[in-house]
Amino acid sequence: MKNKKEDINVKLLPFILHEEFRGKQSKAPYGVEMIKAKSLWGEGTQGEGVKIAVIDSGCDINHESLKSNIIGVRNFTDEDGKNQNIVTDRVGHGTHVVGTIAANGNDNTILGVAPKAGIYVLKAIDRTGSGKLSWVINAIYYAVSQNVDIISMSLGMPQSTEKLEKAIKEAVNSGISVVCAAGNEGDGNANDFEYSYPAAYKEVISVGAVDKKSIPANFSNANLNIDVVAPGVDILSTYPNNQFAILSGTSMATPHVSGSLALLKNWSREEFKRDLNETELYAQLIKHTKLLQYSRAVQGNGLVYLSQNKIKGKIKY
Repeated sequence: MKNKKEDINVKLLPFILHEEFRGKQSKAPYGVEMIKAKSLWGEGTQGEGVKIAVIDSGCDINHESLKSNIIGVRNFTDEDGKNQNIVTDRVGHGTHVVGTIAANGNDNTILGVAPKAGIYVLKAIDRTGSGKLSWVINAIYYAVSQNVDIISMSLGMPQSTEKLEKAIKEAVNSGISVVCAAGNEGDGNANDFEYSYPAAYKEVISVGAVDKKSIPANFSNANLNIDVVAPGVDILSTYPNNQFAILSGTSMATPHVSGSLALLKNWSREEFKRDLNETELYAQLIKHTKLLQYSRAVQGNGLVYLSQNKIKGKIKY
């Protein structure tokens, strides 16, 4: 008999679409500036050679700001006749996430955190904004088989399952940094804990959201497994049909961290003359945070902050 847990729905974390528009956006969105991503940009340190798997609703792989960064695609859903090579994003969520990580500024459009990173678009969410748990698990194992460096997931469900936890552990044990959105069920009270999986697993990097003033978003989950926070309110990024959109959610904070890990991976290779393992890279991420004046339950180790001054052991505000 088929395990019923395989048919549990995993959903995109609820997000808010504030605005959708066409046009050229020639500067880095505020989130990229806020985490000081540019302080690590240099020759060979914009995500070059780093492979990031985005498990989401697909992506507009022909978007002018993204197409040169896509290095692989795979569809795990029932859409498009189950054609593995079609990853059409009918929700917009996945395209937005990919843009925050790696929008390359082509044709004077926006820049992501790591504009030269390579993206694997792994579609495990369909047009309804949800997907079978088995689709997500299959996508995780596929990412492992492709030897990616980072897995970025802005999706979740309220309960844990043995198969999902096993897949996460397999990825991390393979040296992959797994970054997950903490969830948007928060009520603004740091003493009320809300959990979403896979973000709640201790093996993953769980990301909460703050606004442009570094104030934790009311919707961002609070719990003792939050690792870091990043900008997740009013985030400008790419959107299907060569458009751009402003969205809010911990889903929008997560790709800031995925991109940051790519930059730190480049930086540490130059700094230490070797590749750091998953644990060491996590330690570098935590070193590059700024503690905010809020409960640890909503910020974990604090706001991701990649300033060169931070790397030298100082923070300039």
